[in-house]
Amino acid sequence: MEPTFFRYILRHSWRQQIVLLLLTVASFPFLYYSLELPKRIINDAIGATQFPREVLGHDLSQLEYLWLLCLIFLALVGVRFGLRYYVNVYKGRLGERMLRRLRYQLFSRLLRFPLPHFRKASQGEMIAMMTGEVEPLGGFIGDAIALPAFEGGTLLTILLFMFMQDPILGLAAIALFPVQIYVIPKLQRQINALAKQRVRTVRKLSERIGEVVSGIEDVHAHDTSEYERADFARWTGKIYDIRYKIYRKKFFVKFLNNFIGQLTPFFFFSIGGYLVITGDLTFGALVAVLAAYKDVAAPWKELLNWYQQKEDTRVKYEQLIEQFMPPGMLDEHLQALPDGDVPHLDGDIVASNLTYAEDEGVRVVEGASFTIPIGERVALTGREGSGHSTVAKLIARLLMPTAGSIRIGGADLTALPEAVTGRRIAYVGQSPAMFQGSLRDNLLYGLKHQPVATANPDDAAKLQNDRYRQEAIAAGTTMSDMDADWIDGGSRTDDACAALAQQIKAVLDIAQLEPDVFNFGLQASFEPRERPELAERVLEARHVLKQRLDEPQYQGLVEPFDWDRYNTNMTVAENILFGTPVGPAFDLEHIAENAYMRAILRDCGLIERFLEVGLQAARLTVELFQDIQPGDPIFERFSFIDMETLPDYQAVVRRADTAGVKELAPADRDLLLALPFKLVPARHRLGLLDEASEERFLEARRRFAEGLPSDLRHSVAFFDPARLNPAASVQDNILFGRLVYGRQQSQRAVGTLIAAVIDQLDLRGAILDLGLRAEAGIAGSRLSASQRSRLAIARALLKRPDLLILDQATATLDTATQTTVMRKVLDERMGGGLLWVLAEGTDTQAFDREIVMEQGRVAYQGTPQPQDHRLSASG
Repeated sequence: MEPTFFRYILRHSWRQQIVLLLLTVASFPFLYYSLELPKRIINDAIGATQFPREVLGHDLSQLEYLWLLCLIFLALVGVRFGLRYYVNVYKGRLGERMLRRLRYQLFSRLLRFPLPHFRKASQGEMIAMMTGEVEPLGGFIGDAIALPAFEGGTLLTILLFMFMQDPILGLAAIALFPVQIYVIPKLQRQINALAKQRVRTVRKLSERIGEVVSGIEDVHAHDTSEYERADFARWTGKIYDIRYKIYRKKFFVKFLNNFIGQLTPFFFFSIGGYLVITGDLTFGALVAVLAAYKDVAAPWKELLNWYQQKEDTRVKYEQLIEQFMPPGMLDEHLQALPDGDVPHLDGDIVASNLTYAEDEGVRVVEGASFTIPIGERVALTGREGSGHSTVAKLIARLLMPTAGSIRIGGADLTALPEAVTGRRIAYVGQSPAMFQGSLRDNLLYGLKHQPVATANPDDAAKLQNDRYRQEAIAAGTTMSDMDADWIDGGSRTDDACAALAQQIKAVLDIAQLEPDVFNFGLQASFEPRERPELAERVLEARHVLKQRLDEPQYQGLVEPFDWDRYNTNMTVAENILFGTPVGPAFDLEHIAENAYMRAILRDCGLIERFLEVGLQAARLTVELFQDIQPGDPIFERFSFIDMETLPDYQAVVRRADTAGVKELAPADRDLLLALPFKLVPARHRLGLLDEASEERFLEARRRFAEGLPSDLRHSVAFFDPARLNPAASVQDNILFGRLVYGRQQSQRAVGTLIAAVIDQLDLRGAILDLGLRAEAGIAGSRLSASQRSRLAIARALLKRPDLLILDQATATLDTATQTTVMRKVLDERMGGGLLWVLAEGTDTQAFDREIVMEQGRVAYQGTPQPQDHRLSASG
């Protein structure tokens, strides 16, 4: 990137800057004559007496001549401001394009940062710099040359007009300019220094906020909330002090400009008035000069603002350059897209005197030499701090060696393009990264190197794509289409999609992630209109399951949905709705507030019954759980009142016991009305609902369905034995009922039965596909650490790399899963390259080769040996 912002602007937009300059110069004649015309109108049209006058062969009366000059004046003003409008729009587009280019270049440089730099750089600072701090730069780019040219030219044109009217008035107009030119830059330098200090302080505050967000569990665990608030207050206090100093100096500059600006009219009124009285200046000329000076203030003020903005953007750009030019950046050409097919790796990995030192000079790896045939499965073992993980990162080209070399098939690893290392080598560490999106998006992430097939848009989309490509060229960004097919080796054909699905299923099985994805799929929902075939098969599974549930070993485990029967394993709300709420209208937290539901309860005479049951439930809950600590599993299991609202219900119970339910305030009655909706008789076993109540609830169910207004019909997805419920999960749709509370192992038995039915109907592939659509969350926050690790292993295997590097990738898994994953990965990589970083003492007999690291050096390499043999050999 260019060292100065002006050089950056000229390098990438000099043609557009010339266009702006020419348009600016073209506006000056119109400006000059728009200043000259008012004098002509006053002296020649209004004040003159010699009429008619000949204009272009036509004799014009005084009134006609006046109208002609006025229309010319109006036309000049229209042309002048029309040019200004066009220039402003042109500048805005140029600024946005350049801002897009700058952000793109900064992000591209971010992708080339050396890995250790991210340990020193704050994520919050990087985000702030690339989003907020570059924003003012884009606004300045369009004005960098055009604004001083336009406003400076405007100022010179006006001053030229003044000097032509009277040189003394012209000198009076510029008499105080030297004072401003001398004083303002000095003050601006002080403001710039404070601005730099403010930016550094805000970045530190962003870093602290990020640390608190990342460590929020420890903040709560150690009761340090007040300490963090005090630290935050101290940082905001520093920012306040800096900004207060900036405001004082900035507004002093404005005060100085405004004061000097009002001194100049004093000279006009005094000197100009004297010249008019003595007859050395016409009244029309004085009026024209005064009108022109009114226009002087605006360009002069704009030039001063431009200078301040220029200095501010200079500071920001210098700080950006400083942050985005760390030493050790990856060469740009190494990330270039390949022209043809990417070659495979073959031969041996040969490390010679390999050394890696951290920034502090500590040598993590020192003089390591080894040879690894690409086709072998190698265990890289060692104690914590032995350097084995660093060696793995060096081979993956995530780190660059400080000394020595690594060669693969005779080629220097550090010189290989990222297209080779990123496609032919797969690396999985202890804390793999996940990205916001579905499980499928994260699983296929390792195959998205570059577009391999363009989309087939319609005419409107094609026009939009063409426009996007043109803008990408103008902004200097990549033209790769995000809507294209990015799957390496993939295709949109049915056979290719089926083959990819089989590969996905295979890697999920190896990584032991298939059961998790299958469960995600069971908990997913889908719209039957979008997948009618799958909806029909789910309904078929429902029918088969219903038959299987009639078998003796499954009887009594599930209470099915039945329109004519009350389901004691559902909430009262679900029983009345007899469906799944869609949206907030009838969800469990708002159903008591719904006007239509209130009307149904009123029509069925249930309001008083609900209040009675609500009061009894509140009283029992308060008595049973008032001494229970927050988070107690008993409370979470049996209470239907949140711990946060328990004190509110205590107060309501006291008021009801004192004055009676009828005297309660509307807010208290609403609290009591909401409770019965949450009751599950089979679960809570409070004995508050009898058969008579259940019959009245069934009546409410019928009235609810029959009278449901049209605007609420999409707020409930009803249970229908012949239709799929789009708001319910696949599992609930197949089950079409509720598990009976209190039956031991019922959930496991029914879950196993559902899985058997799904396999019987060959539905597992479709369920897995639904599971892959589950969202991983920001940075994989919806997944456990074990699931993230296994998903990363599956992602690496799906690349089918020449060399798979697993750097303690199974550390988060339980022992049994670790063993299974290792066995399956070793079987899959038979004859393929595998480098597995393992802790000291791990059984490595199943590997082809073992390398043992000690204190950054290779202590042993060769055939895996039992631990005691290895120790004696190294000793």
